[in-house]
Amino acid sequence: MDRATNGLRIDSAAGLPPGFDPTAQTPLDRTTAIAAISQADDLMEQSEPDRALPLYSRATAVGDRDVSAAGYFGLGNALYRLDRETEAREAWERATSLGETPAAYRAWRQVAAGRVREGDLRGAVAAYRECEKRAPRQDRAEIASRLGWLNKETGNSGAANRYFARSRGDKLPPFMTYLIIAVTVVTSLSAMSGALTPNGFHIPGSLEWQLASNPLLIAHGDYYRLLSVTLVHDPSDILHLLFNMYALWYAGQLVERMYGSWLMLGLYAACGVAASAVSYAFGPGSWSVGASGAIFGLFGIVLVATRFHHAILDAQSRSVASMVGILIVLNLVIGFSGFMNVDNYAHVGGLLAGLWLALVLPPGQVQTMASVWQAPRGVTSPARAAVLRVVGVVALIVVVGGIVAYGTSEWQADPSYRYNFPQGMAPVPHAIAAALPPASPVRLAMVR
Repeated sequence: MDRATNGLRIDSAAGLPPGFDPTAQTPLDRTTAIAAISQADDLMEQSEPDRALPLYSRATAVGDRDVSAAGYFGLGNALYRLDRETEAREAWERATSLGETPAAYRAWRQVAAGRVREGDLRGAVAAYRECEKRAPRQDRAEIASRLGWLNKETGNSGAANRYFARSRGDKLPPFMTYLIIAVTVVTSLSAMSGALTPNGFHIPGSLEWQLASNPLLIAHGDYYRLLSVTLVHDPSDILHLLFNMYALWYAGQLVERMYGSWLMLGLYAACGVAASAVSYAFGPGSWSVGASGAIFGLFGIVLVATRFHHAILDAQSRSVASMVGILIVLNLVIGFSGFMNVDNYAHVGGLLAGLWLALVLPPGQVQTMASVWQAPRGVTSPARAAVLRVVGVVALIVVVGGIVAYGTSEWQADPSYRYNFPQGMAPVPHAIAAALPPASPVRLAMVR
């Protein structure tokens, strides 16, 4: 069985040769040196740094720099546990001097911490900058936060503010949120022009007609409408667009700060498709337009990321997040009250998708309580966590796909299915649209 020791993959079944003398001066081959480091690691876990020290020391003389760096890193840890701090820092510095090795990042962290303890704050800043270059994604916020405090202590307030912003995940403006808002506003305003006849019918062939969620048209193969519906809004009510864009700005920038720009876009699209799928399969069979199904998904993501994963945010972001639960309940109550022609199925579908996605995908751009309080070595497996996240996302895709398939079968069995595309023709002409009953999806539109 393989395991890792100081960044090196080793065969845990391989041990030291019989009669191995940790105090000898003869050079070791690579395999024996790694076995020595592995045994020294075990001794460190048993709180026996004095016995681990000579094993690490012997491993430092190997010609392989990866193994030598791991030996120096372990040597520094053992010396530190024996209260020989100056010698420990020197050992860690020897590990960093060997270049890019599996132990380099952790060695630089130990060097930085040692310089802080010695009061050399400027030296600590330089070391933490080296850490930042090599830090894995989950550690970047922590390193940025430490650089913020160190720069503040050394009087560099400008750099401190930049690093604090980076630690919160808001190094850059939430450009993806702004981009989604801009595209939605431009498309919605363009679609509002010429979308309705004077007596309130939706005009076939208009931009709104092409992008809105019409169950009959989706059943005929226009599955792109499950997402494109987020780009158009009620052509008779500009407030519908304004309220949705404010809600998107409110929740979107917070999701982008916690998850990053591109993942935020993917989450928004996934929630939008899930919202449309639920409306398509279980809703009242009406037209619907609007982005609030996807926005409800963002609300669900914020709720789980802050209440379940306990994302560590700045005061302004915490203030925004604290209102999300109230907004979800308030909007659902308004929707189900019947006072407004709201597509509640889309809202619920988007919300459930957002809750699930946030549950399986913890924030990666800010620290969480789990990332601050790291589990002991070997308890958690990054590979296993990644597999579970992939499985969670795939599960949502399968469920949404099943809902869409169910909705398609139901609509294709509906008598109205043949009216929209008689004999497979293009979208229904205006004359046919006007002749349909008042409850037809061509006449009745819901907002989301």
